[in-house]
Amino acid sequence: MLKVEIYARVRRAVYVEGMSCREAARAFNLHRETVRKMLAFSAPPGYRQSEPRRRPKLGPFVGVIDAILEQDESAPRKQRHTAKRIFDRLRAEHGYSGGQTAVKDYVHRHRLRHREMFVPLVHPPGDAQADFGQAEVIIGGAQQTAHFFVVDLPHSDAGFVKAYPAETTEAFCDGHNAAFAFFGGVPKSILYDNTTLAVASILGDGRRQRTEAFSKLVSHYLFADRFGRPAKGNDKGNVEGLVGFTRRNFFVPIPRFESFDALNAHLEACCRERLSTIVRGETETIGARLERDRAALLPLPPAPFDACETWGTRVSSTSMVRYRTNDYSVPVRYGYRDVLIRGYVDEVVISCEAEEIARHRRSYEREDFIFDPLHYLPLLERKIGALDQAAPLVGWELPEEFAALRRRLEARLGKPGKREYVQVLRLLETFTMHDVRAAIADALALGAIGFDAVKHLVLCRIDRRPPKLNLDVYPHLPSAHAAITSAASYMDLLAGAAR
Repeated sequence: MLKVEIYARVRRAVYVEGMSCREAARAFNLHRETVRKMLAFSAPPGYRQSEPRRRPKLGPFVGVIDAILEQDESAPRKQRHTAKRIFDRLRAEHGYSGGQTAVKDYVHRHRLRHREMFVPLVHPPGDAQADFGQAEVIIGGAQQTAHFFVVDLPHSDAGFVKAYPAETTEAFCDGHNAAFAFFGGVPKSILYDNTTLAVASILGDGRRQRTEAFSKLVSHYLFADRFGRPAKGNDKGNVEGLVGFTRRNFFVPIPRFESFDALNAHLEACCRERLSTIVRGETETIGARLERDRAALLPLPPAPFDACETWGTRVSSTSMVRYRTNDYSVPVRYGYRDVLIRGYVDEVVISCEAEEIARHRRSYEREDFIFDPLHYLPLLERKIGALDQAAPLVGWELPEEFAALRRRLEARLGKPGKREYVQVLRLLETFTMHDVRAAIADALALGAIGFDAVKHLVLCRIDRRPPKLNLDVYPHLPSAHAAITSAASYMDLLAGAAR
């Protein structure tokens, strides 16, 4: 292709210096048609195709290719046809005799024609978008996947992020509580994808049937919920972009924290720091534009939403209830009763009728058993033979004073000593570990080895009064005998003093 400099020289020679096309062609050693093209264009126009290139061999198979590409729209993205695969199928199944390049060019043009186009949008203050993302974190020395909830206000580009061990209903609801508290109000509307945490089903007319938990959340905060098209993440492109920004900036390098609480404190600090930045195309900081968003937000209700998942079940014969593959203990007196489980992000609360009967730290393992040893002590007091094999007591780390007391009790009383030891443990149902431990230490120092003595000493510590123990009931103590003093001995003593 001739360079622009030659174009300029030829055009100047003809238009300025008055040279004819014939003379210019001879002077520059060019064809006259080339000179006429240079006079028509100020720069090389490039190759111009006057009509589409004919592909006689491909023509009869265009309909087949279109059908394959149309079927691909409903196939998984990673299992769609490549141009090479379409070419192979045309040759093997339809007798195509043309080349692969013609198929590749047609597939490329077809996909360009059918790529989705987008309309630039403006976002009024007070609207929001929400989504979950994933990133690797190290919590307590163990690497795991964190599921972080993101809420974005597109008008100001302000965002909030909070991480959870799992993408659950209670995390979804708790994330809304935390985000609304961070922004200082409730968005007028929130756009979601069709997550099963919010959408139970999509009806035939496109309406969404909400889950029960999400319906309660909407009723509590009174925001309008909106949903994007299925499998169309670009409908909520702002929050999708914030999810990627968060992963690249807040989770690189992989965060190391002792707990999710510490991680979330770090993430909130990152969100606050981001308020001072100015994004591309804007003249104000995110924080300055956030004020317009806040002015349009709905007010917060008096109390946050009770962010939990409720589950009704029955206590098993081993005094356990199952919630999300894990078993949690309840006091044995509630065996076989119907109970209500409330699963929060950090804990599991179990109630029977209107009474809370158990509260456990939430486990995110699978098929885990979470015991409270105190729940089983009344049963062990009756079935004392199971004391040494009781699973709820495995791993229960008690101070050394408890083991010393048990040894002394069993040495003194045998099997009944085990029962008294369990009775001492049951004092932990009412009193603190500190008070019971101190009472056992006092009992060991006094040699008052028994449940009644320990209980008396605990009560004395709480009431701040001196103990009044009848040590005669503890025969293992050394006996003290007081002899009767005779008058003769007394007189001898006085005589000795006179001398």
